Amino acid sequence: MSKLKMIGLLGAAAMMALSAPANAEWKPDKPINIIVPWSAGGSTDQVTRVVAPILAEALGTPVVVVNQPGASGSIGTKAALDAPRDGYTWTANAIANNATYSVTGLVENTSINDYRVYLHVANVPVVSVNANSPYQNFGELLEAMREAETVKVGTAGVNSSGGMALAAIGEAAGGEFGARMVTYDGGNPAVLAAASGEVTATTQLAVEQTEMIKAGKLRALAVLSDKPLIVEGIDPVPPITDFLPNMHVAPDYFGVFIPVGAPQEVYDTVDKIWQEKVMNSEALSSYATERGAVFDPSYGDAAMERAMPVVIAEACARVTRGEAIVDPSEIGIDCP
Repeated sequence: MSKLKMIGLLGAAAMMALSAPANAEWKPDKPINIIVPWSAGGSTDQVTRVVAPILAEALGTPVVVVNQPGASGSIGTKAALDAPRDGYTWTANAIANNATYSVTGLVENTSINDYRVYLHVANVPVVSVNANSPYQNFGELLEAMREAETVKVGTAGVNSSGGMALAAIGEAAGGEFGARMVTYDGGNPAVLAAASGEVTATTQLAVEQTEMIKAGKLRALAVLSDKPLIVEGIDPVPPITDFLPNMHVAPDYFGVFIPVGAPQEVYDTVDKIWQEKVMNSEALSSYATERGAVFDPSYGDAAMERAMPVVIAEACARVTRGEAIVDPSEIGIDCP
């Protein structure tokens, strides 16, 4: 197949995924729970609380955000998968988490194909230190990370965006890497730990750190991107590729996931709402702009196509780092 024809087919598939869904309409008769498998105040919790009222208004029923943290987000995720498949229990997370829980053995026998995917923003991790830290730039911190186990980095766990960011930094740095991860029940407590000096640094997402950076509690040293992070009220944060030129970076997409097996009208209705309401939401767009995220909603096949680079990267990185319990190929992810 020619490259041009392949691009045409992919474009057609994306247009089909974004076309108006079927006419069947779901009218829920009780509240819908979205399980956020992290503590309140973190990146997933923040954005889900922006999206929930949009969904509630369109569906005509309360949409309740339920925080159920623990085990790098796997406890709440499993609770959503174990709930009745009637359309009333959803979950929210970074898509790379839901796609790789079985690779690390945190949730057995699951893959991203267990969900209908609805993405809203892409997030980027930021490396920050306490405002009083002696490290003035990421190069200085990186040298300390290479040499000293006394460098403690707060994250929300190995499967969190912060945990994966730290692992990616260690891999890109090569050689000795002594930085030690300290895990918390969510991004917010990990960021607070860095701001208070309980840990040396944090690698959690920009959306979890911007307020502390603006308040002068944290100093942002690098963003895991190949472009500077520009957020109103904060000095531009340099890209990590200024320090690690060969480091692979990919957008970390977040969203809401409805387990498969519910009546088809559930997905048809949410598809329509996502297309008409979420993809045009000023509230969600403003949240992304103010917090340092990228407003980029999609759903269905288009969402899967958009997010697969980060899913593949994270799954295969776990194999490289010896963290994989299950080969990614067993859940449909082929490593290069």
